[in-house]
Amino acid sequence: MAAFDDPRAHHFALTARIGQGVAGLKGAVVHWHEAVQTRNALSKLSDRELADIGLCRGDIDIVAGTR
Repeated sequence: MAAFDDPRAHHFALTARIGQGVAGLKGAVVHWHEAVQTRNALSKLSDRELADIGLCRGDIDIVAGTR
């Protein structure tokens, strides 16, 4: 039985890993952007409006996921 090394297999494996890395990076950027949007939206609310939804100013970063 002969064993051989197909260079295409390495190419496809590398391409798949690069694709996974790019997808992971894209996911991180999307998550960061959503967190910033959430933080900005909550920051625009008055203290009364925040209290109505059970939050205070100190909770904004925690809820937005930026802390």
